[in-house]
Amino acid sequence: MRSVTAGPRPGKDVVDPLLDNGAVRRLIVHGDDADLAAVLVRLLRRSALTTEVAYLPVSRRSRAAANWGLPRSYAALVALARGGTARPQPLLRDDSGGVLVGRGEIPGLHGEAYCDATRVFHGRIPRLVVDAGPAGVQVRAGRGVRAADGRAVQIGTTGATPIRDGEPYPREIKRWAWYRHTEPWHPVLPD
Repeated sequence: MRSVTAGPRPGKDVVDPLLDNGAVRRLIVHGDDADLAAVLVRLLRRSALTTEVAYLPVSRRSRAAANWGLPRSYAALVALARGGTARPQPLLRDDSGGVLVGRGEIPGLHGEAYCDATRVFHGRIPRLVVDAGPAGVQVRAGRGVRAADGRAVQIGTTGATPIRDGEPYPREIKRWAWYRHTEPWHPVLPD
């Protein structure tokens, strides 16, 4: 087991050396949801998604921890990270090369979105909320938004800025998609 802690987002310089010798079976990520997503991006790029990943969120308000059913007690999280079982789960990607582990949001959205074949909204809405979890893509119902679960959500807009796991995307987009990757990741989850 190796640990990745909070600080600047863990990237190539932090994660790749842990994977280089091939002896690491489980990584423990201690940080926020965006840190966990950054580690998963590295695992994806290194074709190492079979690496087990345990998550110790630094905040009790972690959407990823809630979505994946992790315990709220720090002692229980540590015990799970050390001795829990990893199981394959859907990995959500976006079309800009990122990963979503908790919550994605697009505020002030004007356009339309589909979750698989279901139109979830058309027009102007205050925000679109998408959760990652065991069911894959979960579009949350809200004012003007129809709830849906599926493999992908595709958004077309006149211009908006997505927020992935609390981190705003660096520029405005016209199209966006969150979708289930072809390979799963292996989080350590409660039984």
